[in-house]
Amino acid sequence: MNELIEKVKNLSAALIADAELQATKGNKAAGTRARKASLDLEKVLKEFRKVSLDESKK
Repeated sequence: MNELIEKVKNLSAALIADAELQATKGNKAAGTRARKASLDLEKVLKEFRKVSLDESKK
């Protein structure tokens, strides 16, 4: 579970950094990276939800 939390932190930081670059400087490559990070984050958050539910049932 701690590993998933760390992944969420890293992916969110990458998403925010790239999204800010796109918004402030119009960096198109940063927008592409931000969209990819959002998809990766979605997958990790779904996995976190499964693990969290399993942990709460114990």
